[in-house]
Order: sequence, then structure tokens, then C-alpha cells
Amino acid sequence: MRLTAENKLKKLIVVGDRVLIRLKKPNEKMGSGLYLPPGVQEKEKVQQGYIIKAGPGYPIPMPVEDSEPWMDQEEKVKYVPLQAKEGDLAIFLLSGAHEVIYEGEKYFIVSQGAILMLERETEL
Repeated sequence: MRLTAENKLKKLIVVGDRVLIRLKKPNEKMGSGLYLPPGVQEKEKVQQGYIIKAGPGYPIPMPVEDSEPWMDQEEKVKYVPLQAKEGDLAIFLLSGAHEVIYEGEKYFIVSQGAILMLERETEL
């Protein structure tokens, strides 16, 4: 398979309550005009970026059921889904983010707890 801009992130799996964020470029503007003032951006304590991939959520412990030893023991994991979705614009704390470089591009891995606000481009 040839690596293209569309499929290069398909092999990445984000785990747990984390999301993969690409920083918003200064000239990119959302329809609602969400704007971080220069003072906030200069301090670099808060950043904004687009969620590229999202993990499954918070794992829920499953009750152990009595089963026969001959039965297949497949692990069934359930998750509480994240509020953050792919495509959302996230305002997040930089102190809660981990910077990674993948295929020459910079991304941030951020837990949902470090996200302060989301903007979603959907009709209400």
C-alpha cells in the first residue's frame, strides 16, 4: 500500500481516553470564529487543534461470570465513549499534552481530561 496523506494515519490506534490532535494553523478559521487571543497563545498554556483520531474511551470493568473451563475465554471490553470526536476543534492544556512527530508532521496526544472545550461543525 502506498502511503498518502489520506491513509497515513489509518494504521495509528489511539488508546483509552486519548485523542490525536493536529495544531490549528493561525490562518485556519472556524465558521463561528472561535479565537484565542495572542496573550493566551504566547504563554502557550492553552492551544487549539483538530482532533484527527480518538481513542475508544474509558474502559469499564466487566463482571466475572461463572463459566465452564471448556468455553472460549474471549475478553469483552466495554468503554464509556469520549465526548471528543474526530473533526472537532479542541482547546486543550499544553501541560497535559505529549508532542509526537509522525511521518514528519507534529501532533499532540492529549487525554480528554486536558481538553477544556470543543467546537463541533454540526447542525443542531
